[in-house]
Amino acid sequence: MIYWFFYLLSKHNHPFFPDPICTPPFYLPPNMSNYTRESHTVETPDGVKLSTRVFKPKGEVKDSTVIVLVHPYSILGGCQALLKGIASGLAENGYRAVTFDMRGVGSSTGRASLTGFAEVKDVIAVCNWVSQNLSFDKILLVGSSAGAPIAGSAVDQIEHAVGYVSLGYPFGMIASILFGRHHKAILKSPKPKLFVMGTRDGFTSVKQLESKLKSASGRNETHLMEGVSHFEMEGPAYDAAMVNLILKFIPSL
Repeated sequence: MIYWFFYLLSKHNHPFFPDPICTPPFYLPPNMSNYTRESHTVETPDGVKLSTRVFKPKGEVKDSTVIVLVHPYSILGGCQALLKGIASGLAENGYRAVTFDMRGVGSSTGRASLTGFAEVKDVIAVCNWVSQNLSFDKILLVGSSAGAPIAGSAVDQIEHAVGYVSLGYPFGMIASILFGRHHKAILKSPKPKLFVMGTRDGFTSVKQLESKLKSASGRNETHLMEGVSHFEMEGPAYDAAMVNLILKFIPSL
């Protein structure tokens, strides 16, 4: 079954496999916009060192909320560089955003896990680093694709996390082979949640999303991108739309 999961992923024209932007040396466009970027190293309790970037507005910080973004599936080439467009867009709108390479990705040490449970420790470590090093009131966790179940398993273990945004949570049957054990954590969380998904997702149907959220605790919002596929929504053409949805969600927290 695991073989068929990866086979089906390959048939979905995954943009990350292979993708030179996630392979050292990284290519990042010149920073010409109204934000700054700092590089840091965050160490997890089990000794993994995570390459981390903090995006900050050049002007006044609009809000004390810090947005921590969790990248797509490491094993298929997911990395923090894929979230640069969203992170920089948030910084340009006055918010601080944090991206990081999970274990085994880019210059981060350690080894990526198949199901993403080791990576939950990475999310918690980065959020703890934020709480110790940045002046803030609250954290919003945002997970993209496989980063969504990983972030969802971490959100209730992070004291300052007050909300959660999923960009293409893989709730479908095939993806659940790997990520199904993450579902319970986010569905039982009382924290406000926003689920964004394309109506042509390919891994999760609209019906499957609606069925899962029937049992979810707390406040749950959905936003469907009409006619958009899973990997299409992850592409740079939709970064601005994702930024706008996150910005609209923050005041409700």
